Amino acid sequence: MVYAHDLINGRWKMLILYKLEKRVMRYNELKKLLPNITERMLTLQLKALEKDHLIDRSVYPEVPVRVEYKLTESARILSPIWQAMEKWGDAHRNQHGDTI
Repeated sequence: MVYAHDLINGRWKMLILYKLEKRVMRYNELKKLLPNITERMLTLQLKALEKDHLIDRSVYPEVPVRVEYKLTESARILSPIWQAMEKWGDAHRNQHGDTI
């Protein structure tokens, strides 16, 4: 549990993985979906996720250079976890009337 927690620990990593679940995305697409994250933090989190083999980063030699991010197979296995967290969060919000 400790090892797994360390890989996805932090405010943004799980959200980034969740956003990448359905498709490949570019940096600016992710930034738009996570408006409260700073550019520096997004860059750091993407580098950490790549280092931990949870996302793949593909660079295409075009002008301008195109960089895309996608989940690795290892990260795709986590999908049921964040889906369960989403379901739990919706139920908790409905039960307690939270508005966040």
